[in-house]
Amino acid sequence: MDARTAPQIKFADRLLELLDHVEYRRVETGEDMEDVARVRFKAYKMADILPLSGNMLIDDIDFDSHAYVFGIYFEERLISTVRVHHVTPDHRVSSSGSVFGAEIGSLLDSGMSLIDPVRLAADPEILKEMPAIPYLTLRVATMASEHFDVDRCLSLVKPQHAAFYKRVFDAETIVTPQKNCGSYKIDLTLLAARVREIRPWLYTRFPFFDSEAFERRMMFGGAGPAYHSPLTVLPTARLALTTQSRSRGQP
Repeated sequence: MDARTAPQIKFADRLLELLDHVEYRRVETGEDMEDVARVRFKAYKMADILPLSGNMLIDDIDFDSHAYVFGIYFEERLISTVRVHHVTPDHRVSSSGSVFGAEIGSLLDSGMSLIDPVRLAADPEILKEMPAIPYLTLRVATMASEHFDVDRCLSLVKPQHAAFYKRVFDAETIVTPQKNCGSYKIDLTLLAARVREIRPWLYTRFPFFDSEAFERRMMFGGAGPAYHSPLTVLPTARLALTTQSRSRGQP
């Protein structure tokens, strides 16, 4: 084994172990949304990135027909949350679009479809103990990108976080860092990952991002008042890894 890859393999194994204790819950009720608002409040206050008024903690876009809000629970404790938008030329609602409208519009005008993961927020106290939370949270974005078969997954982030997305997702810069963007109180940059191209090596390098189709359907498979999402969704990364090994003839 290459000495340089050993730490990466060890880290990937550790993430799979953490996933054994994780549940994903799609947030659709007022009570669960209040829990999401509390985590957002803690995270935003710590980072000082948004005004902490009620309409910023929970906004109208949370309930858009192409928006999916999730809580990530570790041993039944809410540790983080994320909202993902399925953005298409026919449905252009997204947080990144509200900040960098011209650039997002150009992608959509070219016929692309996008996943826009925003409102990433982790409980600051738990994040200190579990620095892997961003990986567990962004797994939702990798699943959404595959389920909806989009062209790009966006990353609207602080400039100092761009290196992470470039390293993990091979993301490319769409908009260079801009100061004091819109309602945000911080500088932001926009990146995009070519999800179809990176998927094979991403799942090989970080197998905890992988999932089975039935998990993705439970996460994103319905919408509207007649749809009732599962109370919890358990990760299937280990099953996906086993399935891939069998398909390759490995024991």
